[in-house]
Amino acid sequence: MSISLEQAEQLSKVAKEKANAIGVPMNIAIVDEGANLVAFHRMDNAWLGSIDIAIKKARTARFFDMNSGEIGKLSQPGGPLYNIEHSNGGLISFPGGVVLKDGDGKIVGAIGVSGGSVEQDHEVASAGAEAL
Repeated sequence: MSISLEQAEQLSKVAKEKANAIGVPMNIAIVDEGANLVAFHRMDNAWLGSIDIAIKKARTARFFDMNSGEIGKLSQPGGPLYNIEHSNGGLISFPGGVVLKDGDGKIVGAIGVSGGSVEQDHEVASAGAEAL
């Protein structure tokens, strides 16, 4: 079963609360198990350039069922996934995309966050993911 709109909105709410707590406006994207956008929220004053990045971080995590930062580690020069970011219409291979799992550990979607440092993006995305 895929993530529902109601669940996605709850995750986004938790992610926004975390972003507010660290004082960084973020773009937050949530995709379902088919990597289709279910919910998107742009906080006031979040960077416009981060809209696309947040969506692509979520899609990247779902396409490969691993956090986008892990893809980044594997896609370094000489790595097994080198240049993968050029596939699928462009992927994002740095932290901020986190896989969403249900209570049984089944992947039901992903959340992507952009607007701060990659560490902040990952922190906010993880907070949202943990709300599931």
